[in-house]
Parts: sequence; C-alpha cells; structure tokens
Amino acid sequence: MLLRWSLLKANNEDHDLAADLATRAGLLLLEERKLSQNIDAESLKQLGDQKSHDFLMQELALSRPEDGVLSEEGSPNSVHPSRHESRRVWIIDPLDGTKEFSEPPRDDWAVHVALAIDGFPIAGAVAIPELSLIFSTRDDFLGQSYSTNKEEVRIAVSRSRPPSEASLVVNEFEGTLVEMGSAGAKAMAVVRGEVDMYIHSGGQYEWDNCAPAAVAAAAGLHVSRLDGSELTYNNPDPWLPDLLICNPDLASPVLEILNS
Repeated sequence: MLLRWSLLKANNEDHDLAADLATRAGLLLLEERKLSQNIDAESLKQLGDQKSHDFLMQELALSRPEDGVLSEEGSPNSVHPSRHESRRVWIIDPLDGTKEFSEPPRDDWAVHVALAIDGFPIAGAVAIPELSLIFSTRDDFLGQSYSTNKEEVRIAVSRSRPPSEASLVVNEFEGTLVEMGSAGAKAMAVVRGEVDMYIHSGGQYEWDNCAPAAVAAAAGLHVSRLDGSELTYNNPDPWLPDLLICNPDLASPVLEILNS
C-alpha cells in the first residue's frame, strides 16, 4: 500500500456498508442465475448487470445520499451529477465477469463495491458469490504474510487477453500463467495466496479495479500501475488501463522487469 492511501480514513460504517452491499448483491445475482437457467447467455448478462446495478444504486441513495457514485452500468441519469466535486465517491461494478456469470457453473465472477476518498480507494469489498466468499477492508489482515518461491511464481491473467507484460515476468521467473475470469477473482486469488501476482494491461476502467485495489492494499499487498505509480480514482475519464497486485517481496523485481 502506498503512503498517501494510509493518510485517509473511512469510518467503520463505510467498511461495513461496502461488505454488506457486495454480499447482498451477490446473493441477488445467485438467485437470478438460478431462476434464469433457460434464457440465453446474453440476456442473462444483461439481467444480472441491471438488477445488481439497480439494487446497489438504490441502497447507496438511501445510505449515502450525499456521496458521489460511479457505476459501470451507470447512465447520465444514474451517476451522481456532482461526483467530480465530491471527496467521497462510491465506485461499483455490479457484476464483474459477465461472461463467466453467463456460463454456469463458473465461479470466477464478482461484485465490487468501493469508496474512494480524494481519489484513493479507502474502503471496499469484493464478493465471490458462487464460493460464498467476501473480502473486505474491514477484515483483520494483521499478521498475514505472503511467501513466494521465485522459481514457481504464479501469475493470474485474463483467460481471453493475457498481457505481454505477464509473459515477460513469467519467463524471467520461469513461472506459470494462471487464467481466470473477472478482475475481482484474479485480485482475490492473490489475497488468498493462490497466485503470487495479478498483472493486467490493455484495458480496464476504475470500477474494474477500485474495490480489488482497496482490499489488496488492506491485506498488505503491493498495488500500483505497471510503471509503479499510484492508482487514483474518480477521474473525469474513468479509463484506468493497467494494474499490478503482488506479493510485496516481488514488487521491485517485477517493476524493474516491466520498466527496463
């Protein structure tokens, strides 16, 4: 976690709210998946996205009416009109991994709910509903450590677009690429210790990585852009194309490989 993030605080209720909303949206999506077994994949994607979005927007309007909101599924009418002037902005991805969601029984899809304060991801939660898992900045990560055998480095990558940067790193360490679906599932695989890092380039938006970044930083992992710079949020353009989440011991050598 980078220093400036630690200077900003969310209250306990914000951490709890992020976890609660991600959990409940996940349960809603599980029910939708169960009830919609006979519809086509594209319709299931749209139904899941919209229902989760509507639920999260309604709950945030009730719980945090003064805060800004940025949602992947937002439109000019559903994105808080003053989010660029607000210090506190909720950045949500109602269904991260729509393709995986539409392919039962895949479990590598997620719900992201995060709060950015002054542009930095301070509170957040990532739900992996099919595994009944919720990862949150309210969790007690004290004492958690990440050990890595540099000869067996495992890198989570997109199953459809593995980045060339990951290939550079895996070749250097003679490691293994592990293909997964959603950004949240890949980031939480690092938090869980199932892989050692998650490298992404070539296309993401703020809602894709805000909640994963918040949780990973709270867990003591290194979180940054691929050039080592900080991730910032609630920008006028929400495009945030690259990301590195990794074991802190690997951050320096990986960044050196990527930027040499």
